[in-house]
Amino acid sequence: MNALYFGDNLDVLRRYIADESVDLIYLDPPFKSDATYNVLFEEKNGTQAAAQIKAFEDTWHWDQSAAAAYQKVIQGGGQLAQVLLALRTFLGGNDMLAYLAMMAIRLKELHRVLKPTGSLYLHCDPTASHYLKLLLDAVFGGKNFRNEIIWKRTHFHRARKRFGKIHDVLFFYTKSDSFTWHEQQGPHDPEYIEKHFRWKDKTGRRFQAITLTGPRTTQGPSGEPWRGIDPSKVGRHWALPEEILKKLDITSGTVQEKLDALEQAGRIYWPRKPGGVPRLKMVCG
Repeated sequence: MNALYFGDNLDVLRRYIADESVDLIYLDPPFKSDATYNVLFEEKNGTQAAAQIKAFEDTWHWDQSAAAAYQKVIQGGGQLAQVLLALRTFLGGNDMLAYLAMMAIRLKELHRVLKPTGSLYLHCDPTASHYLKLLLDAVFGGKNFRNEIIWKRTHFHRARKRFGKIHDVLFFYTKSDSFTWHEQQGPHDPEYIEKHFRWKDKTGRRFQAITLTGPRTTQGPSGEPWRGIDPSKVGRHWALPEEILKKLDITSGTVQEKLDALEQAGRIYWPRKPGGVPRLKMVCG
């Protein structure tokens, strides 16, 4: 695309962005924080841009534009309309509802332009994050929620009668199950390796030993014994790391057969204590 659009993003989305044409959306809207930000742009004649003034005042009010956005969503029907109706019952026609109505109509358009393989990241703060997640669930479907990412700030401003605000929230949603994913990896710091990958196996690989079981007993192979170890006796079950299994091309077989394959690949750590529960070798690199 290689284009920069200037104006109200809702208008730009409707006029210029085709259905299912966008791979990735990062959305950093003004937070419902009742703060005033600097206007970023001016019109060609030097006057301040109305859309930017509206967005960056971030003091949302229940006015005609908010009511129109709300009505547009309600007329569209579906789960998004149901959620917004419920929020109005709870919140009333106040400033928060105005903010949510303006967000809802834009989220609907963003969903339209996103490819089936696409992803969306919405950056917000705890002031309205719980309400925004309801809107996102309604638009994208709860099954397409992938992560809530907490962005911890280095510094925070102290408050007299509450804890300081120290984090923002990023919601990660996809359009479908067939989304594009690029794993993010980087080299470990040498001090981190020394501290957390303290053991070496016979091949010289550094590793840490992590659990191969999960809480609660289960029915079926994940709750059955393997090599004399019965996780059900301690209220647990076998929980194998799918990503590591994929990397080792261990994609078929029962839980016990996959454990055998991990053992054959040298990725099982056996404690010296008799009867100790085996653990996974998480290798460095």
